[in-house]
Amino acid sequence: MPKDPIKEIQQLSDEIHKHDYRYYVLDDPLITDNEYDRLMRKLQALEEKHPNLRLDDSPTLRVGGKASDAFSKAKHVVPMLSLTNAFDEKELLEFDDRVHRFVDSNPNDKLEYLTELKFDGLSLSVTYENGLLIRAATRGDGEIGEDVTNNVRTIRAIPLRLRTKKPPRLIEIRGEVILRFADFERLNDEQSRQGQKIFANPRNAAAGSLRQLDSKITASRPLRAFFYSFGGVQDFTLPDTLDEFETLLTEWGLPVGKKRKVCKGPQEILKFYKKIEDERDSLPYEIDGIVVKLNSLDLLDHAGTISRAPRGMLAFKFPPKKTITLIEDIQVQVGRTGALTPVAIVTPVNVSGVIVRRATLHNQDEINRKDIRIGDHVVIQRAGDVIPEVVEALKDRRRGDERRFQIPDQCPVCGSKVVREEGEAVARCSSRNCVAQLKERLRHMVMKDALNVEGMGEKIVEQLVDRGLVKRNFEIFDLTKDDLLGVEGFADRSANKLLNAIESVKSPELYRFIFALGIRHVGEATAKLLANKYRSMTKLSKASVEDLLTIDGVGPEMASSIYEFFRDKEHKEELHELLERVSPVEPASTQLSDLLSGKVFVLTGTLPSLSRSDAKKLIEDRGGKVSSSVSAKTDYVLAGEEAGTKLEKAQTLGVPVISEDDFRALIGR
Repeated sequence: MPKDPIKEIQQLSDEIHKHDYRYYVLDDPLITDNEYDRLMRKLQALEEKHPNLRLDDSPTLRVGGKASDAFSKAKHVVPMLSLTNAFDEKELLEFDDRVHRFVDSNPNDKLEYLTELKFDGLSLSVTYENGLLIRAATRGDGEIGEDVTNNVRTIRAIPLRLRTKKPPRLIEIRGEVILRFADFERLNDEQSRQGQKIFANPRNAAAGSLRQLDSKITASRPLRAFFYSFGGVQDFTLPDTLDEFETLLTEWGLPVGKKRKVCKGPQEILKFYKKIEDERDSLPYEIDGIVVKLNSLDLLDHAGTISRAPRGMLAFKFPPKKTITLIEDIQVQVGRTGALTPVAIVTPVNVSGVIVRRATLHNQDEINRKDIRIGDHVVIQRAGDVIPEVVEALKDRRRGDERRFQIPDQCPVCGSKVVREEGEAVARCSSRNCVAQLKERLRHMVMKDALNVEGMGEKIVEQLVDRGLVKRNFEIFDLTKDDLLGVEGFADRSANKLLNAIESVKSPELYRFIFALGIRHVGEATAKLLANKYRSMTKLSKASVEDLLTIDGVGPEMASSIYEFFRDKEHKEELHELLERVSPVEPASTQLSDLLSGKVFVLTGTLPSLSRSDAKKLIEDRGGKVSSSVSAKTDYVLAGEEAGTKLEKAQTLGVPVISEDDFRALIGR
């Protein structure tokens, strides 16, 4: 009697999913690769014969499909934040002290932290609806990433359906996509044989593989993944701790790092750090440190965030790896503020998986202090495992023909006088019309975190400036199609695409516009502070140094730099021209009721429509405070479904317990 194709397809799919789980999550395969391939081929044959019976989570989806023209944007339900870095024991202890203050903990108590590996890969968010994978997105700028769902479906380490009968209605799960060293080497060997691009390191290879427009190429790459966190969650009660959450992820079929430990206090963290540092070179994948996180979800939520980083988390980085090479020459780069930076041109060398050809020397004082010369053998490292820098010269290797270096008195690009202000280590080109400065200012203005002009990369900026099409930043908004058609690489379609991209950024958020101006010492986080404080360019441009200093996070040097920027004649002219072409969008009003001023809230259970972070923000924006524990000082306990011991304690102490509806009425929403 012939088998029922519906049952056979279901059985084969279940069996293949089981073997994926055993291989990628439990690291305990039950069958050989050949046996696995035989099951897959059998399922493919059945689906070709009965295409209408193909399941939504069929393993055959992993082979990839039709190539895409481009990735669409994907907004994260909850922003994907970055982590604050620490590089030594002192910074770890300072972090622990801060966290105690943030969560109102007794300094003598040892807080519980989850410590685990910091994978060096590409950040990813996967979203499951009723257990089924519906979307995957890269981190992007933390708020908006690229939709890479079709490519992620090809990664066998990531389940297409969660292994649970009671999944959340919706959950975003965060993790990292990586390539193991052995797979990286095989990939580069294959790329070399085919005359294709050779990847510099496993991280770049993982990122390049995930961002292929043809998902079949992604399917051919042996990508892995590890998961460790979450974003938006609906209709589901999370465990009390991150450690329990990661255990839950394993049960759901998502791979998590096995090398993790719950530590009490910084000394246990240091022991774990040193243990992993000793094991680092024997691991099959790249890591660059450990991640330290408050284990309690309540405390983590209570600690809140600063800028774009959670206060209760830390990336504790390993010391950068070092190697020896030869300085063949020293050249000078000119930055957007006119700063002259000496750069060592070195014999190419591999440092932590990246081929390094250039390394910063910072400034003339550093060159003199380290006595670094052209022709020296030097130790170089990637500072923070990112920026190559020269650490020291190996003076015992000198032959006598090494040459000292001195930053020139004239700008190497425009020939203008080089000046060094008193008290500064940096020498600067004195001309604002310097072409090198213009290029760097323009690159900064159009970068992703500033105005974000898509498609205007470094090479296009170079050509626009070199051809005289852009002589001041604001002139990018005056470009025409005929201008671009005269630039190498542009045709009708690409010219229209860039002009549309420029047109689309004419109403930027105010903080992006402030950041795009390139004011010395003003980064993205400071730009947000300024935007929220002054709410318009007119008010910001008139701010005094004294008023700027009232902003938490703005110091004397930064305040002076901002003040001087808006009083410089050339800056004022350029700003005026920019504002003729661009209309920054002011932040939404924050004039909220002070009804909750001084009130202490405790949150417990799952609210019908508000996440804990949303509820906390609503409270804090109105002058209230959120505590992690119930006491006689608590004014309200905001309780949802499955409220636990906090509700019981509130009832015992006689603290008012309110629902989400009560809370909304309280704040007038």
